Amino acid sequence: MPFIAAHDGAKLFFKDWGRGRPVVLIHGWPLDADMWEFQQRTVTEAGFRTIAYDRRGFGRSDQTWDGYDYDTLADDLKSVLDALDVQDVALVGFSMGGGEIARYMSRHGGARVTRAALVSSVTPYMLKTADNPDGVDPAVFDGMIAGLKKDRPNFMATFAKTFFGVGMLSSPVSSDLIEWTGTLAMRGSPKATTACVTAFAETDFRADMAAFRVPTLVIHGDADRTVPIDVSGKATAAAIPGAEFVVYDGAPHAVPFTHAERLNADLITFLKG
Repeated sequence: MPFIAAHDGAKLFFKDWGRGRPVVLIHGWPLDADMWEFQQRTVTEAGFRTIAYDRRGFGRSDQTWDGYDYDTLADDLKSVLDALDVQDVALVGFSMGGGEIARYMSRHGGARVTRAALVSSVTPYMLKTADNPDGVDPAVFDGMIAGLKKDRPNFMATFAKTFFGVGMLSSPVSSDLIEWTGTLAMRGSPKATTACVTAFAETDFRADMAAFRVPTLVIHGDADRTVPIDVSGKATAAAIPGAEFVVYDGAPHAVPFTHAERLNADLITFLKG
């Protein structure tokens, strides 16, 4: 399997498909690069070179004990871009992956990057604090970590219902897809899975927003109960000058699955713009 050595020697698995302008896909928590099932092939067929990698601790990448802070994760992204020596790159980050983009843009000056797309992103700041009163109560994240430590498979099964927007009598995706993504989630190490909750909950990206000096697309569902749109998508779009903000009416968090065709079309239009 293909691996890239990160700055500290950790091995990062990646998939590199096609030819054309490079598009780097950064997955969300608690999944891995395979979550781009419905995007990577379609974007590649549209004439782009697509690169998707497993975050450290997830999928086929090394399960390091440390390194689940956003500075390290942004450095991992830099290692991927440097190792493949790509230029004119478009970064696409889903959920937690949006944080990697934000920190990379500020920490590494947006080197090699000419476009960015933030999909259901955790930016600019998730946690409710005195100066972020609309954020998510810390007890929510404490409860997530407690649930993961007590019974990770059960937590993942319960979390999936909110993630996908599953209702009492209906679901926007098949039970088979939910089961498959649960398998992806369980491939992550338990340490990485809990540490990343702390990272995306507590990392303040508000100062990083000024580093977005490239065309930026922000996509968010207005029925997202995992990363609420008011504290995330709307705030992110407002903080990035000139950002294009697209709201998916009635969409939950998991738009790469529930709204795959629309997301693919919006991404390809943006990437070709």
